[in-house]
Parts: sequence; structure tokens; C-alpha cells
Amino acid sequence: MKTLTIAAVFVSTLAAQAPAIEWEKQKSEILQHYRALVQIDSRAGNETRAVEYLKKVLEAEGIPTQTFALDPARANLVARITSKSTGGNGSKRPLLILAHTDVVGVQREKWPVDPFGAVMQDGYIWGRGSRDDKPVLAANLMVMLLLKRGGVALDRDVIFLAESGEEADTTGVGIDFMVNQHFDAIDAEFAITEGGGATLNGNGVGIVNIGTAEKVPRRVRLVSNGTAGHGSVPRLDNALIHLGAAVEKVGKWETPMRLNDTTRTYFEKLATISTPERAARYNALMDPRRAAAVQRYLAENEPRSYSMLRTSVVPTMLKAGIGPNVIPSEAEATLDIRALPDEDITKFYAEMQRVIGDPVVKIVPLPATRPVSPASRLDTEMYRVLEQVARKMYPGATVLPSMSTGASDQAQLRAKGIQSYGIGPASTDADNANYGAHGDVERLAESSLYPFVEFTWNVVTEVAAKK
Repeated sequence: MKTLTIAAVFVSTLAAQAPAIEWEKQKSEILQHYRALVQIDSRAGNETRAVEYLKKVLEAEGIPTQTFALDPARANLVARITSKSTGGNGSKRPLLILAHTDVVGVQREKWPVDPFGAVMQDGYIWGRGSRDDKPVLAANLMVMLLLKRGGVALDRDVIFLAESGEEADTTGVGIDFMVNQHFDAIDAEFAITEGGGATLNGNGVGIVNIGTAEKVPRRVRLVSNGTAGHGSVPRLDNALIHLGAAVEKVGKWETPMRLNDTTRTYFEKLATISTPERAARYNALMDPRRAAAVQRYLAENEPRSYSMLRTSVVPTMLKAGIGPNVIPSEAEATLDIRALPDEDITKFYAEMQRVIGDPVVKIVPLPATRPVSPASRLDTEMYRVLEQVARKMYPGATVLPSMSTGASDQAQLRAKGIQSYGIGPASTDADNANYGAHGDVERLAESSLYPFVEFTWNVVTEVAAKK
């Protein structure tokens, strides 16, 4: 018995020294802050409205803040709880918890409720930003408040960043501005932000995705030139004909499949929890003799999985002509290229030009909006903690590292050497498809909000609190 007692004491001294939280009592405040943030119309150009709310809440609790703004209407806010101020030893580099404050636009006629009303209906909170990215913002805010109130001793500083311009990513007012001009305010060993999430099935949380990599936007324009003329006189050098043929070729082009550490682990683990039929497909991706047939199936039935396997090319915009009876002298198409993290984009463009096979059609790269960045490692303290907390909170769930087919501000952080990981609240596949980020209508189940805040708290305290 004595040996068991000593062992128990030893284990407890290695655990994070954070107070036990009565989460039932926190629900009211969590919901209050979350709804208040959703109710703020923080579309691009209005992010300072959210910063003003956050600043008021944080400073009322004695947490000092700083604002950094390239544009006064689009401020970024930083708050830091230092290990020194908490009696911790400061032996580890900081942890950055961040979320963006801006949201995408709305078409009000598509919404059954006020998109900035944070309306509670049918067990959901409805509103623009309710999924992207106000849950992460609210969770990070609550973590800062609870750390301060609990007087949690820290082994590393915890830095809170609310940043602007993630959705309108070409302006440079948010993470680009912070990384390029104020990096000392956010420099950290680890970061957690959006880019992951959990999947709900009939038995609860079945899968927890931790974002460890993302594809890189490398958009281009295809430009075709020809002779202008009257629409009644056909011309062989019609710019639209050349462009149309090129768009069809790149749209049907199956770029090479290439797995990386994240996607290989993702599909291998996914196979272990799938039906025998699906497991056979995922395992076949590792077999060069069978991979091609599986890829065709995924292209038709699981397009997101298909995209994770390769650099994708998707035509998204066409522009040509000034009238129905005028042959245009120029036509252009925009291609949304999402490159694998290790893609040699110069060689890729050259291969795309070969596929097009028409010297009349030129490839014109558009300015890059995200830097090339390596995937975050799976052998870090942060990734291990994310796995451990997920398994403890969601027994039986499978934890998967995942590569986003989209882009986030983790790219800038990873490019600076910060090991960054994506997290998010739990949702069903149906909600993801019909009410997810950037959809016509956005909503989050209230029952998913509270455990996500708890998950974030557990991760932060396990990584940052004094042992």
C-alpha cells in the first residue's frame, strides 16, 4: 500500500498544477461571450469591433492587452499571461493560442434568422462566424480568464492573439503584419488555432482531427489572345476557343498522387476504424497496383479525400467578351491551385503548360497569399498532449493528424518555425456539409461549444501549467 501511495504522489507532481473547473457553472459565461462575439459584424474592415469587446473583457480581469494595427479599423489584439507573474519557472518557450476575428460575407436572403443575431434555435447557435472562427476565439478567451482567475502557475507564457484579415488574406493586415512587424509579441514554441475538429456519429465523437499540415494556394490565370472581330465571321484564333480547350484539359488533369507523413498516417488510421469495404480502399492507396482505381472512386465519392492526395487544380472563374456579337481579343480563366506542401511549383507550372499543349494560352501566376511551410511534427509535446486529451475526453475516438485542403494563418507560423496545430468543435457530417464554414447558412450545436472550451483548457494547462 505504501508503494502505491508514493507512486500516486509522484504521478500527481508530474501532472499540470491547474485547478479543477466546474464546467457546468461555466456554461452561462461561455455562451455569453460566444454569442456576443457572433453578434459582432466583423466582416473584413470591421475587425476592431471584436477587438474592442475582447480588450474590455480581458482588462476587466486584470489581463493587460496590446493592439497592433496597420489599419485602425482592422486591429489585432495580443494579451499575455507570463510565467513570471504566476510564480512559474518560465523554463519553456511560450504557447500561442490564436483565432481570427473576421468572417466571410453573407447573403441575408439565404438565412432563416439574423446572420448576426446569434439566434438560439433547435439546439443550435446560428450566425456568421458561429463555426469560423468565433468558437476558437471564445474558447481562447475563456482559457485566459480561467488561467488568471485560478492563479495557475505556468512553465511557459500563454499568448492570446486575436487577428484580423484571415479570410481576406491578400491585405496583409493580420498574421502577415504580426509576423513581419511584431513577431516578438507572438513568438512561441507551439500554437493552436482553427484547422481541426471532431466528427460526431450516433455514439458520440468518433474521430478527432488534429490539423498538422495544409495545402498552399498557388492560383494562376490562364490568358489567351486572338484577333477581335465580328461574331458573324468565325476565326481560328478565337481566344475563347483556345481558352475553353485549355480549361477542359486542366480540369480533367489527374495530377500525381503523393502521400506525406500526415496523409499516410491519416489514411492508415482511418482504415482501422472503417467498414471492411472502405478500409480496403484506404489501404489500397499504399499499393501502386491498386491505387489508381481507388483514386477514381474517391474523386467521384469522397472529393475531399481525393484532394488530400495531390496538388489540385480547379477552374473557378471565366472572363471574356464585351458583347454577343463581338469576338474578344482576350479571354482568361482563374484556376484555384492548392499545392501539396512540398510541391516544386515552378516544375508544376511547366507540366501544366505541357498538358495544355497550346502556346497561345499563357500561365500567369497570381501573387502568393500564403508562404510554403512544412507540416508540423507528430513527435512534439503538443501533439502528444492533443492526442492524450482527446482520448481522455472522448473514449473510443480515433485521433487523426490531418492535412487541410484549404489554407489558414498557420502557414505563416509554421514558416517561422512555430509548430502549429489545428483544433475545432465537434459536428456531424451533415452539419459540416450544410451549415459549415463559408456556407450559405452557418450554425454550431450548443452542446458542442462547452466540451470544446474544456478541450482547449485541458490542452493549454497540460502544456503550459507548472508540473
